[in-house]
Amino acid sequence: MRLIPVIIALLAVTVFAGLSAIYIVDERQQAIVLQFGEVKAVKTEPGIGFKVPLIQEVAFYEARILPLDTSPLEVTPADERRLVVDAFARWRITDVVRFRQAVQTELAAISRLERILNASLREVLGTVSSDQIISAERTTLMQRIAEDARSDARELGVEIIDVRIRRADLPVENLRATYDRMNAERQREAADERARGKEAAQRIRAEADRQAVELTSEANREADIIRGRADAERNRIFADAFGRDQEFFTFYRSMAAYEKSLGGENSTMVITPESEFFDYLKAPQGRPTP
Repeated sequence: MRLIPVIIALLAVTVFAGLSAIYIVDERQQAIVLQFGEVKAVKTEPGIGFKVPLIQEVAFYEARILPLDTSPLEVTPADERRLVVDAFARWRITDVVRFRQAVQTELAAISRLERILNASLREVLGTVSSDQIISAERTTLMQRIAEDARSDARELGVEIIDVRIRRADLPVENLRATYDRMNAERQREAADERARGKEAAQRIRAEADRQAVELTSEANREADIIRGRADAERNRIFADAFGRDQEFFTFYRSMAAYEKSLGGENSTMVITPESEFFDYLKAPQGRPTP
């Protein structure tokens, strides 16, 4: 009867030791077995592992891809226009033993990786202009930053998978000056466009005036030619008519003169009645004036 408590105690110790010797690694983890701080085993595949109870301990680390969000960083590109860059990265532990020796914890690794990433951001973005950072070339720049950061991260047992620039903005104190400069540039471009438009308008008006003068001169020349021909034809007709019947021609000319001189409502003429101008207004020979 005295042996029963002893046996129960031994069974309990055995069960506890057996359970303590077993550890489970799932697919999201990787583990290392430590004995007095020294790495004794590494298990990166999911499943059951064994260790020496009470002497050895197991440290678990993530096998998944982990995020790294950096604090906004102020960088100075090659054109001296400062930018505030907000970036993030994706990383994972590839050498758990080196990771344990270098940083021990994931929190410490994040702090080290953020410093590495910030240094790479400053180095790469400092060699290009701000326009390249905010243009389609950003993809190439992010690849360069990731490549630059990978070599330092590898010393921590970590792989930098990807780096992305979330945004790149001007510092708040520079926004107003930048807006003013952009406004001045646009005003200058608008003034240049207006000046070029005025120059083109003057050139077009000058060409139009020249063409108008040429067309008017040509029209006047043709009109003078036509009038000259018409006058010549009129004179020919008059001469021909005068040659056929001089008396009728003289009568016709006198009637035209009367119409012009006596056509007004209050016409006054100072002329002697014996003038030839009134010949056709006098009574014919032998016929009394009505």
